[in-house]
Amino acid sequence: MAAALAPYAAIESNSRGRKYDEPSSKYRGEYQRDRDRIIHSTGFRRLVYKTQVFINHEGDLYRTRLTHSLEVSQIGRTIAVALQLNEALTEAICLAHDIGHTPFGHAGQDTLNMCMRDFGGFEHNLQSLRVVDVLEAKYADFAGLNLMFETREGILKHCSARNAHELGDVGERFLKRMQPSLEAQVSNIADAIAYNNHDVDDGFRAGLLSLSKLRTQSLFATHFDVVHERYPELDDRRLIYEIIRHMIGAVVSDLIEESRRRIDAAAPASIEDVRNAAQPLISMSDSMYEQHMSLKRFLRTHLYSHEQKLEMTRTVQAMINELFTTYMADETKMPAQFARAARKAEGIGRARVVADFIAGMTDRYAIAAHEALTA
Repeated sequence: MAAALAPYAAIESNSRGRKYDEPSSKYRGEYQRDRDRIIHSTGFRRLVYKTQVFINHEGDLYRTRLTHSLEVSQIGRTIAVALQLNEALTEAICLAHDIGHTPFGHAGQDTLNMCMRDFGGFEHNLQSLRVVDVLEAKYADFAGLNLMFETREGILKHCSARNAHELGDVGERFLKRMQPSLEAQVSNIADAIAYNNHDVDDGFRAGLLSLSKLRTQSLFATHFDVVHERYPELDDRRLIYEIIRHMIGAVVSDLIEESRRRIDAAAPASIEDVRNAAQPLISMSDSMYEQHMSLKRFLRTHLYSHEQKLEMTRTVQAMINELFTTYMADETKMPAQFARAARKAEGIGRARVVADFIAGMTDRYAIAAHEALTA
């Protein structure tokens, strides 16, 4: 397999490996094993009932964190193969990137971060790493999933200097201002491409975004004109899907071409050259990036900040606040394993146990737990 990869790709023979040594698999590569461990993890299964934009009970056809992660993986794998990067590693990172996300999407994350402001804060990328390093309980010989260094590196997209100091090898690049692998860079931007486009779909399905509003965005308008000219009688439901399909194809093609140009200009001979590059080598062109960011800003204004969404946001913020306050005051209201851990801890440690419990909840579990507090 390594022979088919570019010299600057992540190659297993040059990997920094796992924290705990394990015998190799007879039939799978190490990054394939990481992917499989992620898929079989409890945290990954929970994503099926965690909010992307619309809360689970608002409709069966809206994206969840699980379907979002699958869409990110599909985009990431396409890019990785085109650039001769490690597809299995890219897939593993994409599937795990949201595994530590809270219930209720960004509203849940932001609220839990506020609850944890005196205890080190809360950030879902860091929590995703915590899930795969510590919280998953699947193996007799170690806590977590014991993933390869490069997979863990890719999961941790952002990190403060304070946290980086505590994370050892995987935090080192933030202190030295180094780049992650190209597979990690691909996964990061595949995430942005996926949510920009599928949020258009979900927002239109929910009736919060109209075709007329969307056509104010150049990226959408360009492909609306192409699709509408070819299929003038197409109904809106299929029209919007066809437009989004064209948009994703255009952005991904641009990204691949621009990334090839940047890689050729930098001429990295190894993954270490990638890490030492002055800037990321995976990128859209300037013109496409501006269209992408314009659409992102549009969605923030017209979808994420829509009054219908803000009303639900206020509801779930109150819910997370009450759960955190109650569990901090009385750990016996949590399940036994969390209650025991909280009882043994103090201050920051106790708060982190409570945050672990709440972050691991699905939307419907959080709703049921909140209802139980007032039963």
